[in-house]
Amino acid sequence: MLQGLRDGRVCERIWQKDRTVWSAEQVPELTDRLGWLTLPEVMDGQVDGITAIAHEIKRRGYRHVMLLGMGGSSLAPEVFARTFGSAVGYPELLVLDSTHPEAVAAAEMAIDPTTALFVVSSKSGTTLETLSLFRTFWDRVERVAKRPGDHFVAITDPGTPLEHLAVERGFRNICPAPPDVGGRYSALSVFGLVPAALIGIDIGQLLERARTIAAASASSDLTAANPGLELGAALGGLALSGVDKVTFLAVPQLASFPDWIEQLLAESTGKGGRGILPVASEPPLSPQEFGQDRLFVALTIGGASGDVEQFTSDIEQAGHPVVRIHLRDSFDLGQEMYRWEMAVAVAGAVLGIHPFDQPDVQLAKDLARSAMDSRAGAAMPSGQQAVDAADPRQLREELGKWAQAELGDYVALQAYLAPNEDTTVRLQEVRKVLGQRLRVATTLGYGPRFLHSTGQLHKGGPHTGLFLQLVDRPAHDVPVPETDYTFGMLIGAQALGDYQALRQRGRRILRVDLGEDAAAGLTALLEALR
Repeated sequence: MLQGLRDGRVCERIWQKDRTVWSAEQVPELTDRLGWLTLPEVMDGQVDGITAIAHEIKRRGYRHVMLLGMGGSSLAPEVFARTFGSAVGYPELLVLDSTHPEAVAAAEMAIDPTTALFVVSSKSGTTLETLSLFRTFWDRVERVAKRPGDHFVAITDPGTPLEHLAVERGFRNICPAPPDVGGRYSALSVFGLVPAALIGIDIGQLLERARTIAAASASSDLTAANPGLELGAALGGLALSGVDKVTFLAVPQLASFPDWIEQLLAESTGKGGRGILPVASEPPLSPQEFGQDRLFVALTIGGASGDVEQFTSDIEQAGHPVVRIHLRDSFDLGQEMYRWEMAVAVAGAVLGIHPFDQPDVQLAKDLARSAMDSRAGAAMPSGQQAVDAADPRQLREELGKWAQAELGDYVALQAYLAPNEDTTVRLQEVRKVLGQRLRVATTLGYGPRFLHSTGQLHKGGPHTGLFLQLVDRPAHDVPVPETDYTFGMLIGAQALGDYQALRQRGRRILRVDLGEDAAAGLTALLEALR
């Protein structure tokens, strides 16, 4: 596979923007989405300007930066924040990518609006979740600040509704994004670099590391090392042979990195009935409990390998394919993000997939909008078409019908719940029980966040998913200022829209209503599964 890609000069043709790498026909979002190739070079010219913004924010004493965004706008900043942390004297970066009322309320409690900067990040400038969150925090800041716009920065493509809004309301800064870079390939653009700089990260170093690997991928020397090509050949070649579950084993410092790779891999390859499933943060199983459809990727950094190296060796001895990736330090994230972007583009060529579009995402959005329109001004009935977790007999019966896995299947937990540590622990236990019971890969995504990540694969990828949608009925709702809806209505509509989209695609899905107490509902779910 690798030699064939070398002989076919695939990387060289990608750099030449040769669409025939992926498609014989001219299609939208293909050659006009290859701006990511030159970002390490292009963005180097913007380092001083971005750093100047960060220095000004630090000088003015802002204590928190809250990023409001979804998918490609939020995942890279989250990785940078969790891997690097904030430099001395710089604000803390918080990422809000949930529309659950409890999550919104918790975010409000976590900051003082007088010392917070809000980064409103959306490539299209129309992302409903992002604009709803913006309206909420604009309302909070407007109550306490004479110049509320000073507390806001926009990151968006030129000419979008968000750009117009930012001008109208006097945002402190508007950072224009490159139109020829898709959201999931935008980590090394302003979408990733501005939030990184705001917490004191040396973005010049990140780009320098990325330039090294970009140069390797552009080389015409067929005998030279090409890490992106080599990884892409492994991903694509193994997927063709049925090894299509890429399972990440990461040391704690890199625990958030697989979440970024997850969107890149799932949204790029999951279409036309094909795709590669990323599996992140899976509860540990023994090597003997893993199916033959697994490729393991071990991520380590510096001198820290923790238990990852030992477990990786055990996996390898059990006969599973393994890829080891070692970062010298946190700045190697720049290099690795570029490596994965090139690898996924190459894997798309191997699989015959267009890696830069997302044709199945819009369906769930349209159905959610329909649900919102039909219930404007009323609470969204989260329990519609759902099994009641408070009815143990019905719950056990429906779970029994649903939990019928075949070879090569996977389970996807879709949690339209407030993301917090307690809930995550309970959901991980559900994953563990299902993984051991069904002997399949398990994934977990919080809604609506995962709709901008794995949602494309769920609807457009292979028919191998078992989907368990979990909804609750928040006791306290939060209205969205300047609109006629609440966050409870919004997340309810998004859950219902995705449920209907999956049903339309013939997917195997069970919807469970956890009631007003999600913790109690999850306890009942675990009891029914055991």
